[in-house]
Amino acid sequence: MISDSIKDSIIEEIFKGLIGQGTEGIRPVLELLLNTAMKVEREHFLGAGAHERSEERKGYANGYKPKQVHTRMGALELSVPQVRGLSFYPKSIEKGCRSERALKTAIAEMYLGGVSTRDVTNITQELCGLEVSSTQVSRVTAELDEEFEKFRNRPIGEICYLLVDAIYLKVRHNGSVMDMAVLLAYGINPEGKREILGASTSLSEAEVHWREFFTHLQSRGMRGLRLIISDDHAGMKSARKAVFPSIPWQRCQFHLAQNAQSYAPKKSMREEIAQVMREIFNCPNIEMARDMVKRTVEKYQKKAPEFAKWLEGNIEEGLTVYQFPEEHRKKIRTSNGIERLNREIKRRTRVAVLFPNKASALRLVTGVIIEIHEEWVTGKQYLDMSPLLKPDLKND
Repeated sequence: MISDSIKDSIIEEIFKGLIGQGTEGIRPVLELLLNTAMKVEREHFLGAGAHERSEERKGYANGYKPKQVHTRMGALELSVPQVRGLSFYPKSIEKGCRSERALKTAIAEMYLGGVSTRDVTNITQELCGLEVSSTQVSRVTAELDEEFEKFRNRPIGEICYLLVDAIYLKVRHNGSVMDMAVLLAYGINPEGKREILGASTSLSEAEVHWREFFTHLQSRGMRGLRLIISDDHAGMKSARKAVFPSIPWQRCQFHLAQNAQSYAPKKSMREEIAQVMREIFNCPNIEMARDMVKRTVEKYQKKAPEFAKWLEGNIEEGLTVYQFPEEHRKKIRTSNGIERLNREIKRRTRVAVLFPNKASALRLVTGVIIEIHEEWVTGKQYLDMSPLLKPDLKND
């Protein structure tokens, strides 16, 4: 813990920097905060503070090693605490930096591969704050790939709800620019926490890619699955049936309602159909929902026959959620949760514009999702899972 006197000293230095230099004082303030955080981290690691006698002590401090860290605010001059005879590296400078490092690497690869324009060169310099050599890129990518590979292959455990989706990024392949599918999955575990389970890249969203993705999740120990939530992706349905034949599927109600509007015979009817779909999905139980579907089909047989036919053949895929606790339905009836994840990935990858290869894109995506995953698993509970798990407890 930081003593009150040290806290007061740090706060005083922060105010001095900001009052004396304004925004120009932010960089030294950041250096001070990071250096202090690393000292505290070393004390926790050793189980004792400087010159402190403690039975909990695991080892001894061994000075500091200077390190320059490049950020958007410029180069930070840091003093990294060292430990004698033990492996220690402070998370203070690593946490939150992975996706930025991955982004810098992705852009640097474009720059070095001859793919970039003057704009990309400017972005590289702005983000990295320095010229990037091919040797530096090779070293950083090797470090990132090892770390990211471990994350994508880590054991999973029990997952109650699985949400999957796909986004597309531009990559260069065999001299052409192509859309690359990035398959993403996150789950809700028995503790009610969300965790990002995996990411996979391919130049198509075909069944074989989805099947390999699902099989990989299984091979890492995923078990206890109750429901899969997704949109109706190409190839996904067949792969899901092959790998998870007995697991119910909830087709995203939001996308289903959007699809319904495309069957309106005229533009003026789209809002009317959208309202009908909302009323069906907001029914308090499955019996009322099916009764409303029946009446809707009869109502639109003549004035919108294509919509009536489509509704009759597809609506059940959107009503699976009624088999699950009412308290959970709002968050598992759509794939909006993973859509928000997708938007964050797209926001963070937008600056890269075009990736030189699949590995570069996967590297950046993984950097982003690791940060989000850590926020989720250490954050507050997303769902109270007791309504779902209660029957199992009774059976035991």
